[in-house]
Amino acid sequence: MPDVRRLWRRCVRPLTFSLPAVLLVAASPGPERPSAERPVVERPVVERPVVERPVVDTDRGRVRGLEHGAHRSFEGVPYAAAPTGALRWRLPEPAPRWQGVRDAGAPGPRCVQLPAFGPGGPSGSEDCLYLNVTLPSAAPARGGAGRPVMVWFHGGGFVNGAGDAYRPERLAVRGDVVVVTVNYRLGVFGLFGHPELGGAPGFALADQQAALRWVRANAGRFGGDPGSVTVFGESAGALSVCAHLTSPDSAGLFHRAIVQSGSCSTTIPPWSLLPALGAYEPFVPERTTVSDGDLAAARLGCAGPDGVLDCLRRLDARELATPELMQTFSKVPYGGALLPEEPRRALENGRFHRVPVMQGSTRDEMRIFLGPTLAAYPIADGAAYRDRLERSFGAPTARAVEAGYPVTAYPTPATAWATLLSDASFTCPTLRDGGALARHVPAYAYRFSDRGAPNFTGLPDAPGLPYGASHGFELPYLFELAPLNAPQRALADRMTDYWTAFARTGAPGSPGVPPWPRFRPQTPSVLSLAPGPSGIGPIDARTEHHCALWDAQAPAPAPAPASASVPAPAPAPPR
Repeated sequence: MPDVRRLWRRCVRPLTFSLPAVLLVAASPGPERPSAERPVVERPVVERPVVERPVVDTDRGRVRGLEHGAHRSFEGVPYAAAPTGALRWRLPEPAPRWQGVRDAGAPGPRCVQLPAFGPGGPSGSEDCLYLNVTLPSAAPARGGAGRPVMVWFHGGGFVNGAGDAYRPERLAVRGDVVVVTVNYRLGVFGLFGHPELGGAPGFALADQQAALRWVRANAGRFGGDPGSVTVFGESAGALSVCAHLTSPDSAGLFHRAIVQSGSCSTTIPPWSLLPALGAYEPFVPERTTVSDGDLAAARLGCAGPDGVLDCLRRLDARELATPELMQTFSKVPYGGALLPEEPRRALENGRFHRVPVMQGSTRDEMRIFLGPTLAAYPIADGAAYRDRLERSFGAPTARAVEAGYPVTAYPTPATAWATLLSDASFTCPTLRDGGALARHVPAYAYRFSDRGAPNFTGLPDAPGLPYGASHGFELPYLFELAPLNAPQRALADRMTDYWTAFARTGAPGSPGVPPWPRFRPQTPSVLSLAPGPSGIGPIDARTEHHCALWDAQAPAPAPAPASASVPAPAPAPPR
């Protein structure tokens, strides 16, 4: 999702807009070193039972994982060769084979990235194309093809994050599925373009496709079914899933898709957060990325008629991992071979792979994005609210927006502003995409509505703007990221059941949970997800979120490049 580093640099403190989940993952302190001031204390040796570590024979070699009781994990498994040296900015190549048994008891290095929040230099490694596999310890049912496989693409604005930041034990054990979490190249390493590359190949998405090919080759070795693969992701991970729905190269690599808070049509309108910041578009024409790459090379001292990539590949990763370059190359290019067409246009024209899709958003998406800006650009009263409306939309449209979102109907002007931004940027674009999808494939829509969800980001609420059900706040209900109270744990169980039932059958129905109606263009129904006895049920989201108003304001999709070939839809799986 969009960059907030500029927002906090200009408002409060340096910050990037990135997936809140990764903020929880901190390195645990290492063991204390003995010193003269603190003598070493001998501790008795405790005999522990020996647990046999599981070994799986992959197509590149054997890996030894860990047994955790109800589940097993295999972490740090390479799915492609390290994209270092001459392989920097090349499409992923197969991982080399190894002899013996490779330890898979700890995650591999994270991809090069800057801190999600606050100051600091880059961390991680270019040698980062690793994935993690989590599965139930119990043997799969006899006579079946194997467990469904769910492949998670993390968020983080394409500049932060890692697969190991997410603990999928609940999904794996309760849902009886195999979960794979994936690292992929970020920022300037993942979305760079240049004339010498022949365009902007989209290395980040190509990495994800390589991981899906690994899953196809190896899922059965972990008790999974390579013919039942669901891709799912949140924020930038959801944008990735959207891209795979419309990429020719992704055909046949997955059979279902879940899109969380990042639809093909997600945009942040101009003036939403800070004056003159402009709109945020997650997908950009390839020519824009190539032009930015040409300019960046010149600024790095690698200008010339040829040999520019050789020059850039000799640079240390730290010279490339600057805030400016990481953010410049954080948008997905379209118009090339990997992504021929702008995804929202492809959906509207029915040019996407025919697989069932489940997608949704949170009720208060934009609050966590808006909050950090309010210290420098407050919305103090009704007059300031109306001024923002007029600056954003012009006087005639501002009056229509104010009629739908009167400031007196909300606790604070900032809450009113965040509500309309959430509807315009996330909720209604997601429902628009749902209508396009539902004309061709089974589609299901949700809204995560728990305004008491734990704020696991570490960020304080802005004055007058509690985060509520903000962007990413559904993640602790699927992954082990934050403590939940009893009603929230019950909701987490229901959500796990829905998500894994969809991965198993293409429909999120499961015994003991409220029915989830299929989304249809004529009578769209959205399932609201909140704790409590009546917290789960269908709502008329289009009316509640004023989508008729926002549909009229939606920007037209860019025309398809004349030279681009768009994918023929992949056939629908049997239902």
